[in-house]
Amino acid sequence: MPKSYSVTLAKMIKDNFLEILSVPSDPSGIYVSSPEVNRPGLMLAGHDRFFDPKRVQFLGLGEYGFLNSLTDEERKESLERFFSAKPCCVIITRGLEPLAEMRVFAEKYEIPLLRSNDSTSGVMSTLISYLGVELAERITRHGVLVEVYGEGILIIGDSGVGKSETAVELINRGHRLIADDAVEIRRVSSKSLVGSAPDNIRHFIELRGVGIINARNIFGISAVKMTERINMIIKLEIWNENKVYDRLGLEDEYMTVLGINVPVTTVPVTPGRNLAIIIETAAMNNRQKRMGYSAAKELMQSLGMNMDEEKSPPNVLEEWH
Repeated sequence: MPKSYSVTLAKMIKDNFLEILSVPSDPSGIYVSSPEVNRPGLMLAGHDRFFDPKRVQFLGLGEYGFLNSLTDEERKESLERFFSAKPCCVIITRGLEPLAEMRVFAEKYEIPLLRSNDSTSGVMSTLISYLGVELAERITRHGVLVEVYGEGILIIGDSGVGKSETAVELINRGHRLIADDAVEIRRVSSKSLVGSAPDNIRHFIELRGVGIINARNIFGISAVKMTERINMIIKLEIWNENKVYDRLGLEDEYMTVLGINVPVTTVPVTPGRNLAIIIETAAMNNRQKRMGYSAAKELMQSLGMNMDEEKSPPNVLEEWH
């Protein structure tokens, strides 16, 4: 069963610039665990069968319009039904003033009451994206994550193969570091993986013979980035003369990471090979493939070879869960 994650209310408030109207206790001890949100119009109208209290609830102009159309007694009954269901927190949008009954029932049932000046759809969209990342399924793997020409490249390989040294060379050539040594990978949608560095080692790189360096301090703020989507994996390995390496790139290979197939390229390492330039070229080639162009297939076709054969299933080398 997948592990579930949560984010503290304090962090959610800080990261999304929300205003606190009422909280029953320290927001650092209150947790949000559902990536989904809700507008409780049906609940306010009396239909509570499928109400999910784990979702963040939004009250905007529509809800206010309905509540103001009720008599004082009906409005009180509607709001008490809503707050007594114990939603994890309630956000009032558009900077609207909370109704008197809202404050009363929020305090009575110990429900955090927050406010945003943004439109309802705007703050909902922002929070859905935010929770999608904060609560995403995740794993941590040994490797280096860099951004090369806008492509997120995860470099993996045995310890000592040259991952960090290659990352420094890429940074020196104008690309950006996201994580060194440990990469936290999150599945933020059915098609997307996002990588980042653990907070305590962010921007640091270990170079054997030199020691620990801070890429941000040495190369400048433009040399680092907080997160990046993972578009491909580069696997570095010491050259094995008994192994046959792909020379054409006709067959795509993948690694399955959290259920998503990510293109992988194995790059053999030998003295004299410029790995930074190879990875730059691989990044640009991967982007072209995503756009539907394959240089290898064009070459085969120009040589008169039939490339219209039925596609074989993806060649998955490894699965990460």
